[in-house]
Amino acid sequence: MMEYVAKEVPSSKLCIGCGGCTAGCTAGNLTDFNIRKIQMLMKRGEYKEAREQLHKCMLCGKCMLVCPRGVETRKMILVMENYIKNNSK
Repeated sequence: MMEYVAKEVPSSKLCIGCGGCTAGCTAGNLTDFNIRKIQMLMKRGEYKEAREQLHKCMLCGKCMLVCPRGVETRKMILVMENYIKNNSK
């Protein structure tokens, strides 16, 4: 699955796990939304919980502004939502 995300969003491979995206996230400040947690859920194949978390993202783009590596996190969110929609049981 993460290979699919890497293919669709090549910048996702640049992530160093610094947590800047999570720290600056508006949705994360208002809810339990956590981009790093979602990535782990997706890697584990826990799509139901990941889907519930993904819907909390407001797609505001603050995560992209603070990312030191230029990861297109907003596009990653959309790609992960699309993957779950098309591949969940």
